[in-house]
Amino acid sequence: MKKIDMLTPIGILIGISMVVFGVISSGGMSGFLAFIDVPSILIVLGGVFGTLCVSFPLKQLKNMGRVGKQAFQSKEINVEEIVGTFVHLSEKARREGLLSLEAELEQIDDSFVKKGILLAIDGVEPEMIRELLEAEIAAVEERHTRGRSMFEKAGDYAPAWGMIGTLVGLVLMLKSLNTPSSLGPNMAIALLTTFYGALLSNLFFQPIAAKLAGKTEHELFVKEVIIEGVIGLQAGQKSRFVQAKLKVFAPVEKRKLEEKREHVREA
Repeated sequence: MKKIDMLTPIGILIGISMVVFGVISSGGMSGFLAFIDVPSILIVLGGVFGTLCVSFPLKQLKNMGRVGKQAFQSKEINVEEIVGTFVHLSEKARREGLLSLEAELEQIDDSFVKKGILLAIDGVEPEMIRELLEAEIAAVEERHTRGRSMFEKAGDYAPAWGMIGTLVGLVLMLKSLNTPSSLGPNMAIALLTTFYGALLSNLFFQPIAAKLAGKTEHELFVKEVIIEGVIGLQAGQKSRFVQAKLKVFAPVEKRKLEEKREHVREA
């Protein structure tokens, strides 16, 4: 079940708030309004969008919003629940056979887990199961990398377009030295485009790319745990062995807490 990842919008709001606070505390609302310049915004955003169009195919660009949305969502993947699921399945498989696990598939939502269990039920060799599931992991990683690369490139392009806007503003300013009334707007373009480029890169594009990379890393880690569980099922390993093997993937804090509980039960 996906929930809103509140840290992403909160982090962006904190960053924007710090910039607004710094501007207003120094120059009041008039100082804040001085940092709003439509031509500068258009140069940076338009330039970034244009370079993304050159860098990526249309089909991939259409998915940029959907990919970015993942940074604002949190899908709970509990490793402990996965371990418990495979312990239960291994107990049933040893008691009733692998074919009995078909009845359990309806209660499992994860398609990756289902695929692994079906391969085990079909009697596929462990090496082949691992190869097939790891091929799917590689495909997921490649797909996520392609989606994340759009934000990484946007983070690289934004400061560059800020510098291009600065050069445009400086050229216009130098050409209008004899017209004092145009110096201000041209100077605003020269300075604010760099500001907008740096802000978009460091507060939006690059942080979202980093958040997506972290989510991908965790998802791939969970899939590796699932592979080990499936291999244990196929090999007919005892539930305690499956539990001990998969428990090493749990966070250190969880393992220590579980060990303390076991000591208490033994006492």
